[in-house]
Amino acid sequence: MHRNELESYLNQLLDISHFHDYCPNGLQVEGRDQIHVLISGVTASLDLLQAAIAADADAVLVHHGYFWRGEDLRITGMKSRRIALLLNREINLYAYHLPLDSHPQFGNNALLGQKLGFVETGRFGGQDIMMRGGLGDAMTLDALREKIAQTLSRQPMVIGDPGKIIRRIAWCTGGAQDYFDAAIQQDVDAYITGEISEHNVHAARESGIAFIAAGHHATERYGVQALGDHIAQQFGIRHQFIDIENPV
Repeated sequence: MHRNELESYLNQLLDISHFHDYCPNGLQVEGRDQIHVLISGVTASLDLLQAAIAADADAVLVHHGYFWRGEDLRITGMKSRRIALLLNREINLYAYHLPLDSHPQFGNNALLGQKLGFVETGRFGGQDIMMRGGLGDAMTLDALREKIAQTLSRQPMVIGDPGKIIRRIAWCTGGAQDYFDAAIQQDVDAYITGEISEHNVHAARESGIAFIAAGHHATERYGVQALGDHIAQQFGIRHQFIDIENPV
């Protein structure tokens, strides 16, 4: 398929015009015209790009791309090495941030909820990114911790009483620890996100709402993978998800 056809399809599917984001969504680095092999991953790191080259990729699809608001605009150092590799190999880079978090079918939040067996009951927060819902069966916080560990293959950091019964939950993948106050207002028993900050510990203890930091990378692996599979089925191209290990 043509590079521009893929961008147009993804931009419409993910409704990128609906979002005010911290980076440009869509085609970030232009490569060759025709795409036969698509590699997806969480972050457009040098390791992912080198793996994509080894897989003969024509395009790379990620959640975390480049050109973030507030970063140094100069193309030097790490940014230069990454972009030079893409340009020299004529590999297209597509990146979708908040639109991929929010999408009802391919979104990180929706898919994390499905993986953990949550029943979504609504959305809240800025741009309706965050989700709330219930567990299929109530369980203790410690049992939920174990379920998350088994599902994500990673031990989460949990702040709260292990014996607390969890029925209602809010969640937002990635680095959404600053939305904890908004989650507390939703009358939930626990909040799940990727990362935790020092002040979240005190807020969890004082509010009685459990805070679960399940990993930024670990909670955001599912959206881009599902989207890549969809593209492959829709357009008959090859797709491979490559998971570059990240402990955060």
